[in-house]
Amino acid sequence: MGSLGTTDLHRLSECIHRHNESPPSGLVLHDFLSINYPEGDFRATRSNLPGTGAKMKTSAPGRACGIATVLLSLLAVLHTSTPQKNDIDIYSLTVDSRVSSRFAHTVVTSRVVNKADVVQEATFQVELPKRAFITNFSMIIDGVTYPGNIKEKAAAQEQYSTAVARGESAGLIKATGRKMEQFQVSVNVAPSAKVTFELVYEELLKRRLEVYELLLKVQPQQLVKHLQMDIHIFEPQGISFLETESTFMTNELADALTISRNKTKAHIRFKPTLSQQKSPGQEDTVLNGNFIIRYDVNRTLSGGSIQIENGYFVHYFAPEGLPTIPKNVIFVIDKSGSMLGRKIQQTREALIKILDDLSPRDQFNLISFSGDATQWKPLLVPASAEDVNQARRYVAGIQAQGGTNINDAMLMAVQLLSNANRQELLPAGSVSLIILLTDGDPTVGETNPARIQKNVQEAIAGQYSLFCLGFGFDVSYAFLEKMALDNGGLARRIYEDSDSALQLQDFYQEVANPLLTAVTFEYPSNAVEEVSQDNFRLLFKGSEIVVAGKLQDQSPDVLSAKVRGHLHMQNITFQTEIRVAEKEEEFQSPKYIFHSFMERLWAYLTIQQLLEKMILASDAEKQALETRALNLSLQYSFVTPLTSMVVTKPEGEERSEVAEKPVETENERRHFHLGLPLSRFHTMGDRRSRLTAGPSGKAPGNPGRLGPQGPVHSPSHHLTYHGVRDLLLPDMLLAPSTPDEVDLRIKARVPAIPSDTMTHRHQERKPSGSSADTSQPAKTDSPPAPIQAPPVILTLPGQSVNPLCVDIKHSQGPMNLLSDPDQGVEVTGQYETEKAQFSWIEVTFKNPQLQVRASPEHVVVTRNRRNSAYKWKETLFSVTPGLNMTMDKAGLLLLSSPDKVTIGLLPWDGPGEGLRLLLRDTDRFSSHVGGTLGQFYQGVLWGPPAAADDSRRTLSVQGRDYSATRLLKLDYQEGSPGTEISCWSVEL
Repeated sequence: MGSLGTTDLHRLSECIHRHNESPPSGLVLHDFLSINYPEGDFRATRSNLPGTGAKMKTSAPGRACGIATVLLSLLAVLHTSTPQKNDIDIYSLTVDSRVSSRFAHTVVTSRVVNKADVVQEATFQVELPKRAFITNFSMIIDGVTYPGNIKEKAAAQEQYSTAVARGESAGLIKATGRKMEQFQVSVNVAPSAKVTFELVYEELLKRRLEVYELLLKVQPQQLVKHLQMDIHIFEPQGISFLETESTFMTNELADALTISRNKTKAHIRFKPTLSQQKSPGQEDTVLNGNFIIRYDVNRTLSGGSIQIENGYFVHYFAPEGLPTIPKNVIFVIDKSGSMLGRKIQQTREALIKILDDLSPRDQFNLISFSGDATQWKPLLVPASAEDVNQARRYVAGIQAQGGTNINDAMLMAVQLLSNANRQELLPAGSVSLIILLTDGDPTVGETNPARIQKNVQEAIAGQYSLFCLGFGFDVSYAFLEKMALDNGGLARRIYEDSDSALQLQDFYQEVANPLLTAVTFEYPSNAVEEVSQDNFRLLFKGSEIVVAGKLQDQSPDVLSAKVRGHLHMQNITFQTEIRVAEKEEEFQSPKYIFHSFMERLWAYLTIQQLLEKMILASDAEKQALETRALNLSLQYSFVTPLTSMVVTKPEGEERSEVAEKPVETENERRHFHLGLPLSRFHTMGDRRSRLTAGPSGKAPGNPGRLGPQGPVHSPSHHLTYHGVRDLLLPDMLLAPSTPDEVDLRIKARVPAIPSDTMTHRHQERKPSGSSADTSQPAKTDSPPAPIQAPPVILTLPGQSVNPLCVDIKHSQGPMNLLSDPDQGVEVTGQYETEKAQFSWIEVTFKNPQLQVRASPEHVVVTRNRRNSAYKWKETLFSVTPGLNMTMDKAGLLLLSSPDKVTIGLLPWDGPGEGLRLLLRDTDRFSSHVGGTLGQFYQGVLWGPPAAADDSRRTLSVQGRDYSATRLLKLDYQEGSPGTEISCWSVEL
């Protein structure tokens, strides 16, 4: 930094004096500091700093003084530890979601007031599912409504381009994760004025692995006097299953959640008080995360459910009880150099799991490719135990190196199936699938994407289905999507994260069980019109086919439908008839159902299908499809990739804002290699203080952050200084905080903290007072090892002696830790004696059928072939019939249900780190409990203390004697750092 002259010092001193007397209210920092990104930048403005007001023009001396004043203010922000109190107060926030026959209509309403005596900027943020269409937005300011107007995208382009040219953040919607998009709009609020924001969006819930899922974000960023969520579900077929899950719920907040349901209706209400919203010991809100409702409906082996409302019908088809069709599957795996490291490791892990899930009736083969393609076997092989084991060994040896030759690999896969078909080696009636996994664009051989698509389509010739998985963001998703859709499949992005292997497994589970092929729907031509897509190549177990249409004005009183398809060895036809008047009555009585929803459902489904057809259409066909999709989008006020919403604002605002629907292909190469959207520091438009005034995309402000957060679109970023040539700031580190965000942080220099005194104690010290206790400290040249936490602590019911600490000294392979058939629970684990810790622990429940597998990295819950991964120390509150799952910020995961033993899992990071198991309510074990640990609940007989040493006893379990020694151990059951306890230590 250049040195300051005398004049500079006098000016700085004068500025400091002025700042202390009367700090200017409108100086802008963006002339001096910005962090640039390829697609926009963050400029830290005076309005971002606490205690600032509206922007004012300043004279040159004032501007010079402003440099010093702003720098002082900036340093104050960097070092402050208490965020300023919000002047924009959210006094009401409501979410009302009404699900009628799978179609969800959600209204988010936020009411705010400006408590300051100056104009403030209020920002309204809502995260909504990517599959949803925004259908309405409005602001009510001083009794005047400012609506969002939906227009053709081209008509809104001029306003959008003008805003971008001014350097303003014109786009109101952006992708914020795997499943979500964020809508954001800001407006200036006069002192004491109130504003009401309202956003409406709609989506058709898609059945995946036997459940429908409604995902809502709860992130008010401040305490809200009136906060309420209401979710109403009405399903005429009947609700067979319902569960809720939250990533922010605590035991205190659980009292604010009520769930009521009958055969066809469910109502979930979440209405926390101010005290329930508070973080313990703080004034911040704990509400920050997902609220998820999953459910399914009753169904039978029939032609499905036809429902009618206001002249439109919808036909849901997912018959129960059909046998699975055998499949022939070729896995085509990218092993190019870009897959090196974590990606190839996770791919191997997922493939090994997938191979284990193959049915003995299936046939399979593997092709790995880089610059060249290599097939594992010359022919498809049956999924016998022997062949699967050989394939597992082959997969374990796949190494990443070389280029990416997608064309040759795909043609080799098609050739394998075609040769087998010609030689009649494919079972009659079987289904043939090709599953491609790649993380990059083609670089070797044929590299033109269009030619590769053409080559693959011509080779497949409609005989097989292709599914494409794009690993990360270095692959052209549009290329994979078209190639999959061309060949009767679909594409899916696999996000680079700790659960990438689970994403691969989940995708495979979606296509693992084909039930029907060549499914067609037939309706009388004199009864219906404008029917959506009515023929489908495949129906998979756990999914659902949806067809919708319009009833003709003079349609018959009875509507009939036929559904035809091919089973494994035969054709099948389902036929169903319904009385139109009776079906219409089902949707006339429920008072909370929004009416005319089925017409909107039909429009939503039709638009989605038209957009998909546009990907495959020729230029001539594409125009007609686009015109129809656009007209429907405008008619039903949907923000789709073809339309934009222009948000009108009061006069005097600086910018016009436009909401446009992001599409998956726009996210290419805009992310860090983690594959998840990170945070972007974004411009705030009018230079006034910005406070979130509604559900926001990020957690409450972190002291030391220079501004609000949003997605970062490129790993390329740099600091740029404008106006001040040699500006020195405290060391700053731009580093990811979590896979979903990146924070601008101050690199703290903290003096080393002395290690805990307990690290200077003996590892296994006998409690004082025992006959073996010694009064003299042991002499040693090095500090003794710390007291360890044992692998397992058991509190035996009905006894007054110390708890039992179990040390596992001998272990080979997975252990049956405990099983109780009467309780319907089994716990197994893999104990590594060298590391003295569990590498995994698995809990399996019979009712509900559910499995929880814990590893040091994360927890995976599997139900109905559906995997959900949760990171340790991220709060979780899941209510499932027959089982509650909770995890607190210390990482304690509890699995509990009425009248059953509570099982806990914990990632202990204290001395003797590793997974830990804990048991509560053990008096509920039945007399049939068994296992390595379960045996101790079968009745323990304690022998008297040894005559020479009362710290030693013998205990007998089922006729076997164990030697127990009373030692000091660390009790991990309440979390780190643990407390010392005296327990009886037993070695197994």
